[in-house]
Amino acid sequence: MITRILASSCALALSAGAAMADYSLTILHTNDFHARFEPISKYDSTCSAEDNTAGDCFGGTARLVTAVAEARARSNNSILVDGGDQFQGTLFYTFYKGAMAAEFMNLLGYDGMTVGNHEFDDGPEVLRGFMDSVEFPVLMSNADFSGEALLSDKLLKSTVIERGGEKIGLIGLTPHDTDELASPGPNVIFTDPVDAVQGEVDKLTAEGVNKIIVLSHSGYSVDQRVAAETTGVDVIVGGHSNTLLGDMDKAEGPYPTMVNNTAIVSAYAYGKFLGELNVTFDDDGNLTEASGQPILINGEVAEDAAVVARIGELAAPLEEVRNRVVAETAEEIVGVREDCRARECAMGSLIADAMLSRVADQGIQIAIQNGGGIRASIDAGPVTMGEVLTVLPFQNTLSTFQVTGDFVIAALENGVSQWEEGAGRFPQVAGMSFTVDPSKPAGDRVSDVMVGGAPIDVSATYGVVSNNYVRNGGDGYGMFVNAANVYDFGPDLADVLAEYLAAQSPFTPYTDGRITVVGE
Repeated sequence: MITRILASSCALALSAGAAMADYSLTILHTNDFHARFEPISKYDSTCSAEDNTAGDCFGGTARLVTAVAEARARSNNSILVDGGDQFQGTLFYTFYKGAMAAEFMNLLGYDGMTVGNHEFDDGPEVLRGFMDSVEFPVLMSNADFSGEALLSDKLLKSTVIERGGEKIGLIGLTPHDTDELASPGPNVIFTDPVDAVQGEVDKLTAEGVNKIIVLSHSGYSVDQRVAAETTGVDVIVGGHSNTLLGDMDKAEGPYPTMVNNTAIVSAYAYGKFLGELNVTFDDDGNLTEASGQPILINGEVAEDAAVVARIGELAAPLEEVRNRVVAETAEEIVGVREDCRARECAMGSLIADAMLSRVADQGIQIAIQNGGGIRASIDAGPVTMGEVLTVLPFQNTLSTFQVTGDFVIAALENGVSQWEEGAGRFPQVAGMSFTVDPSKPAGDRVSDVMVGGAPIDVSATYGVVSNNYVRNGGDGYGMFVNAANVYDFGPDLADVLAEYLAAQSPFTPYTDGRITVVGE
């Protein structure tokens, strides 16, 4: 067994007797990019051209190209890897599927990536097309895909690359429950990550590889488990949980997080950060130093002009997507703020019903959508994707989680606490009903809460679907931040609404009394 040196929580100190043949490597990494080729706002959604010019935007491929070039210039020996979920999240993916990600990942010069669950959103076919287009290995160790012809001759469990005269082993991981999160098809069988990683480590070690990096789209907690329960892994580059590690605000742990002798790193999501981990090995392959920090890709990072131009070209056909008719509606679907932030509105009930319909087979009983996230009405007649995106412009994703009934009531009380101000936190709901009395003091306004036709049980556990903004505490919904069984990375809410409307077309708007406002 290779001997590893016990480390502190932040970095490994050089051992007193370090060998003369130390090998240094800079690991540049991204994860959960989700097709954010254009710059994003501080809310991880669309950023206007005016705000981008003013330097108020983050990320975007044009800035990432610059940041990677500058990071490579700081090191004489580097690799660039990705922790999965390049797919899904904007119209660029809807239109181009994996082709645009492949083009820009090749331009950036990635050395490897792992398969994220969203890489399976459109089945093995789209993943195979992506793999055929990229110039680097795509990895996934914890699955038996030998029965899937589209993957078996292309997808790898692990690989070996060379850099600076040394061999580096790369191993891929994807979520154990990907079959529940995406559409991998019946021929891919997912397995335990610990056993899978150890098996590949043993294989690589037998081949003489003693520097091993796991690219893990499994989440921060699973990464810590893998580090604790395996031997021979030097670095885990994380993904899936959108975890930010470092010494900045909202970081969830140190960068790197050390578990036994393994350095775990993660760089949030959406191209907002570029991870930069500097590691040193002695000539026996022992990790002797690990330090670094995610780099914030803000307005101070220059955009590469050629990349800006290319993204502009690729954006042009999206106007066709925006003009695509997805459904018909018999009447106007009212989504004005005066209604949706004060009472049941037709657009609110529609969106909440669409959300609940999408995940009802996952044991979800309740949907809650903040009224402030509803930005427009839709006129009678043909409904275009552009109209749907005007109603839901924020690129929010579906979030599912579990809370007890008392937290649901607290959420409703929060939602109506600023009723007189027309605040955006007002809850549009599905699967439940309630009464609000605005004449009462905030915190004591909600009554008659029913779930599935029965009074809510404050001690029972309920499955809830919302959007990722609300689930992460937006609009005062802090009671959801520490919910159980959280998954924040479902499909884009606009896509969910469009598909639901299409299935209901021609659609007739409705309100059905699920929210009663005393005095109206």
